[in-house]
Amino acid sequence: MKDVLNSLDFKFMKIKIVNRSKHALPEYKTKASAGMDIRANLDETVTLRPLERKLIPTGLYIELPVGYEAQIRPRSGLALNEGLGILNSPGTIDADYRGEIGIIVVNLSNNLIAIEDGERVCQMVIQKVEQAEWIELKELSDSERGEGGFGHTGKK
Repeated sequence: MKDVLNSLDFKFMKIKIVNRSKHALPEYKTKASAGMDIRANLDETVTLRPLERKLIPTGLYIELPVGYEAQIRPRSGLALNEGLGILNSPGTIDADYRGEIGIIVVNLSNNLIAIEDGERVCQMVIQKVEQAEWIELKELSDSERGEGGFGHTGKK
């Protein structure tokens, strides 16, 4: 598997970024990572009480190509080990947004969580998107599933 990853020939999309943070640009931690880590850009430590949420600045501003979005997702280790979640997950950064990227974090644990300057608080995934054009009908075609939802197939 390692040889397969080493032989991958990725083509990288060029994305314009303004970095007003004190930190290096976001980066992928492994060759095959889907998400790049985003760091908190703080003047002082932010502490979250249980169930408290706050907006964490990053100092990053991006210009995505039309037809793409940036998704903000939790880091699995922070979610499991500390209970730090990302609200509105995945958060969407639209191609025409030019403001600072802010991360809405929430403490889902029973303990205080401290976020330090430079801490990797989330990951960002660049995703292709398409806009829909509605075709209004009086009714939809039949399918095997029909209107079944919310657990209609059972648990086992």
